[in-house]
Amino acid sequence: MDFKYETAVTLAQVAEAAGVGESTVSRVLRNHGSFSGKTRDRVMAAVERLGYVPNRIAGTLASAGSRLVAFVVPSLSNIVFADVLRGASSTLEQNQHQAVFAVTDYDPAREEALVASMLAWRPAAVMLAGYEHTQGTVRMLRAASCRIVELLDIDGVALDLAVGFSNHDAGCRSAHYLLQRHYGRIGYVGHDLERDTRAGKRYAGFCETLSAGGSPLVDREIHAGASSVENGRLGLERLLTRSPDLDAVYFSNDDMALGGYFHCLARGISIPSQLAIFGYNGLDIGRVTPQPFSTIRTPRVATGQVAAQLVVENAPAQVVDLGFELIEGATA
Repeated sequence: MDFKYETAVTLAQVAEAAGVGESTVSRVLRNHGSFSGKTRDRVMAAVERLGYVPNRIAGTLASAGSRLVAFVVPSLSNIVFADVLRGASSTLEQNQHQAVFAVTDYDPAREEALVASMLAWRPAAVMLAGYEHTQGTVRMLRAASCRIVELLDIDGVALDLAVGFSNHDAGCRSAHYLLQRHYGRIGYVGHDLERDTRAGKRYAGFCETLSAGGSPLVDREIHAGASSVENGRLGLERLLTRSPDLDAVYFSNDDMALGGYFHCLARGISIPSQLAIFGYNGLDIGRVTPQPFSTIRTPRVATGQVAAQLVVENAPAQVVDLGFELIEGATA
């Protein structure tokens, strides 16, 4: 069967069908400028009848008012970044901005390539996770004519806007909590600390605080890949095989901690009397386990909301510290 491809309906065709000028159609579709209610009804009826789809990219290139906001995030399998996008999306939509996103898989070189691709669309803003980028990415971002927002971290020097909290302080606070409860043989289970630089900052703060308190980290198990429930379970199993007398384990996040929790259930390890577990992020699943997690709750949705608001307001360069909350829970 032969298929016939129709050419796209143009703005001129909508204007002719509505009996108005192209500039009037443009004003109606952008909801900007003066036009009567009857004119709007005629234009929208023509749009619906003809199936017209506005060329937003052409509009962006023809003016300085881009409505695209590009998110370049490490992962979407990690609910943290989905929560940030969820928080940002409502604010952006209310202000007629459109979010687009790309996923780096924690690869700095891939982040650089994706930032280059996103900047080619001339977005109003580019939002990225953290402060650590390749030199090429930094050069492109500094030369860009859009707002730059670095998310979920404030430990460093921001390029423009930054919204988040101190990962280093979160690690310090987690260690201080365990020391206060007299845990003295503490281990760590985590994922790739070089790629996930925010996890690396938490780990550094955690170890510094343990050492200052006279109980340095006993052992650690680092999975080379991404965090997951399965890797948390396997990581704790390996750690306890080497160091069976640990009395507490700090996990890089709640996904990993959940795997550790399952390992303890399977092996009959009593929590927290035999082994305390402490996580990070304050995910809902950790709150509804039989023993709610001891963890740090991070303001992920609020991070997206505040970041989006700063962009639509064209706020001056600044760093916004949203802080974090320690949840005592029942696992430590």
